[in-house]
Amino acid sequence: MLKLEIVTPEKRVLVTEAEEVVIPTASGEAGILTDHAPLISELKPGILSYFGKNASARLVVAGGFVEVSDNRVAVLTDSAFFPEEIDLESARSLRDAAEKQLAISADSPENREAAQAEREFAEALIKLAERK
Repeated sequence: MLKLEIVTPEKRVLVTEAEEVVIPTASGEAGILTDHAPLISELKPGILSYFGKNASARLVVAGGFVEVSDNRVAVLTDSAFFPEEIDLESARSLRDAAEKQLAISADSPENREAAQAEREFAEALIKLAERK
């Protein structure tokens, strides 16, 4: 069994036990099971899923970092949202603003990267909200 903890700067979003956690890392989705090798990885904006005997859920994380060690999965992220917390219209507005920023940031790789991450976050919010 894994202990999953998701923390933002404002609050502890979740502490639970899970049999499997699927996280959106910078290099692709990673599945974490009991006795997983130690890992520290950057997260990209996307959907984090966990599955357990008593509960399973999906939530959107806005990037950050994950540390896996001794059957503990610690996720540090700027924000995390469960489906019922997502305002679909706000998510669509966020995506539109990010796409506009992408269109005007061609000359600045740093601004383009930030706009791309914002768009990925908005798209994950929309995807999860529409699957409620």
